[in-house]
Amino acid sequence: MSTPPALTDDAPDVRKDVLTVAGLGVGRRGDPLVRDVTFTVAPGERVGLIGESGSGKSLTALALMGLLPDGLAPVGSVHLAGASHELLGAGERALSRLRGHRMSMVFQEPMSALNPVLRVGDQIAEAVRIHRPEVDRAMARTRAVDLLDQVRLPDPARTARAYPHQLSGGGRQRVMLAMALANNPAVLICDEPTSALDVTVQAQILDLIADGPLRRDAGLLFISHDLAVVAAVCSRVMVMRAGEIVEDGPVAEVLSRPNHPHTQTLIDATRHGGRERRRRHPVRRNSGTETPVLELRHVTRTFPRRRTTLLATTPQVLALHDVSVQIAPGERFGIVGESGSGKSTLLRLLAGLDRPSGGSVHFAGKDIGHLPERRLRFVRDDVQIVFQDPAGSLDPRMRVREIVAEPLVARGGGRRSRVRAHSGRVDDLLAAVGLPRDAADRYPHQFSGGQRQRISIARALAPSPTVLLADEPVSALDASIRAQVLDLLASLADAYDLTLVLVSHDLHVVRQVCDTVAVLHQGEIVEHGPTEEVYERPAHAYTRALLAAVPTLPG
Repeated sequence: MSTPPALTDDAPDVRKDVLTVAGLGVGRRGDPLVRDVTFTVAPGERVGLIGESGSGKSLTALALMGLLPDGLAPVGSVHLAGASHELLGAGERALSRLRGHRMSMVFQEPMSALNPVLRVGDQIAEAVRIHRPEVDRAMARTRAVDLLDQVRLPDPARTARAYPHQLSGGGRQRVMLAMALANNPAVLICDEPTSALDVTVQAQILDLIADGPLRRDAGLLFISHDLAVVAAVCSRVMVMRAGEIVEDGPVAEVLSRPNHPHTQTLIDATRHGGRERRRRHPVRRNSGTETPVLELRHVTRTFPRRRTTLLATTPQVLALHDVSVQIAPGERFGIVGESGSGKSTLLRLLAGLDRPSGGSVHFAGKDIGHLPERRLRFVRDDVQIVFQDPAGSLDPRMRVREIVAEPLVARGGGRRSRVRAHSGRVDDLLAAVGLPRDAADRYPHQFSGGQRQRISIARALAPSPTVLLADEPVSALDASIRAQVLDLLASLADAYDLTLVLVSHDLHVVRQVCDTVAVLHQGEIVEHGPTEEVYERPAHAYTRALLAAVPTLPG
């Protein structure tokens, strides 16, 4: 019986360029979405593709992989080293032999790419055996554990037995990277692989992406809307706008001497996005007699974890420990921390959507932490939330007019027929957030991500709240759009005399808007003070780590 071939990390057999793209176009019923895209990727070369949402970046990647949705037709030429045929127009069977073998892709959201009912080790092993049927199951499982170790997951053997939902976002993205590298591809394509991750986890994933393909002499195409992220990973960058490559060159050259105005716009949005948005009126700081609008007093919050056996005691997870915070009327207060630090738990407590296990939560001097829901109506009117993902918080079946009027309709008993009664208010709110009046008669999917977030803000302002809670409101937006939305939040806080609480994993985002910041780490506030002071002179090591992890442009 012959011995199966060993699985090694030898570099693939490649020619001069591992990927050659010429005149690539993508269109829908005669409408060009991507036009005349031409570039090459050499072995070991790390190439960035930068552009705003809708510029055609992801369509380009999907066309290269042969994964375009129905109704989109590609033209041009795509050649992959080691493939004996042209990729564009190749049949599904031929492309399937290349995907995950000679060319792999890491997507933005790993939960949509991983099978939720299979253990992650089995999914990686399956990726190996699909392209190497001579490898037995035991050897494939060993290879999976080795790959999980290579992407620096702790206890890789145990991780291999976990399901995707049992891992953090960064852990799931490491699994995706391990799967993509399983068969030593000639080309690795990464499409916004870190946009939803915390800055410290993002830095770790970027390090892995920069290092992994290079060790295998594979070419890397890294797609992002963030020029600073691309600069941290890539040696060359292509700038895309409206479906076309408008600039292509070495990162250092493009950053120092951009040829196209759009490139300069992206550079300005990245470099100058950290400027503080100055308020029109000074915040009313708490005096000795003034009541904070929101206050936590020695709050602790624990959650039960599922028991491992019937007779075992129920273990407790400590989400917040002895947290005390005062937020003055009109203040812009930032809460910063990584996933799992307790940010969302704290926000839910401030909104009256959760109850503390210990301590007290006060709104306008009244303890709301233990009130029944029927007695929290005044909080529901005065405290509104803008969520991270507007696509998930806006009903796709409702027109924008209905969405924005929804809090007002609910206040009047929930009759949809009352929407017309609030048309004037809806029009005023859409104008306030910078949307045209005809937006009211369209659906959420007809808007960009930044526009959908403006709709969410308009809805939150509908019941005339005194407090606006914003939970990661710009984490998935382009740099230029992010700056616009933060400017909008700051100007609305002034115009409507709002108290603004902004939750983010990015201290630079909080700096743009907030007067005061609290840094949350493992359920405790480790630093708290004026934002500029914390930013310029961080006292805690964790705060310094957060600041250091944010990618910045050189120069």
